Amino acid sequence: MQRIKHIKIGDMEFDCRVAGDQKNQAIILLHGFPETSFMWTRLMDKLAALGFYCLAPDMRGYSQYACPKGVKNYTVEKLSEDILNIADAVQADKFHLIGHDWGAGIGWNVVYQHPERILSWTALSVPHSRALGKAIKTDPEQKKKSRYIGWFLLPFIPEIIIRRNNFEKFRKLWKHSSQEELDNYLTVFGRKQTLTAALNYYRANFRGGNKWPIGEITIATLLIWGKNDLAIGAAAVANNPKYMKGDYTFLALEGGHWLMQTNYPEVEKAVVGHVTKYKTY
Repeated sequence: MQRIKHIKIGDMEFDCRVAGDQKNQAIILLHGFPETSFMWTRLMDKLAALGFYCLAPDMRGYSQYACPKGVKNYTVEKLSEDILNIADAVQADKFHLIGHDWGAGIGWNVVYQHPERILSWTALSVPHSRALGKAIKTDPEQKKKSRYIGWFLLPFIPEIIIRRNNFEKFRKLWKHSSQEELDNYLTVFGRKQTLTAALNYYRANFRGGNKWPIGEITIATLLIWGKNDLAIGAAAVANNPKYMKGDYTFLALEGGHWLMQTNYPEVEKAVVGHVTKYKTY
């Protein structure tokens, strides 16, 4: 049975969805944009039934009382530190990590910077940051797919347009979500500061050509990608293996970006196989 656990880190309090017994080996699941921890509910129930303790935070900016103002508060370094602090709060010295979209981007950084904490790593949709960065610079398809990032960097205008007609643009992205999931997303983004905070992930980490300081990954990694992803092209995932120095599995699905909603059975099977393979007893 899932519940919401409130974890206080300094002046912030994170709303974390948890499932399973905290005595069990931990799996931390990181959502992306524009979603919340709700996206993981089905997978969390499955993993908890297999004997894992699952914890999925509403990330910085998405948790009501962990939503600081200012672009500077949303750097990858600070977002990564949140994850380690949350792990410490539940006494998870080592844990499996799963991330989608921005959750994957942050996860790659955590896995590189702190491999001693990670038992296995699963990225959905988004490859290694340097693999993606190279594709953005050199691949015409990826350049086109990434144009939206430049728009997100503009002040104020994205917020005004996205909020129109009760988040009509977002609701098109959420067309595969259940009504309960949609209600959760609209509640979170309906808070005054959340949308700006979510966009600040882009503004803090893409403005000025910022480079994320990550390199070779030694942790066992699973990358799951949809062949019709609206944001990530084939060139980006093709660049990924050169940064993988540990066990690496790549799964390409007949799907788009929202794999948890459209390709759930395939995702579940792959994730269960990966985390159980690297579970320590």
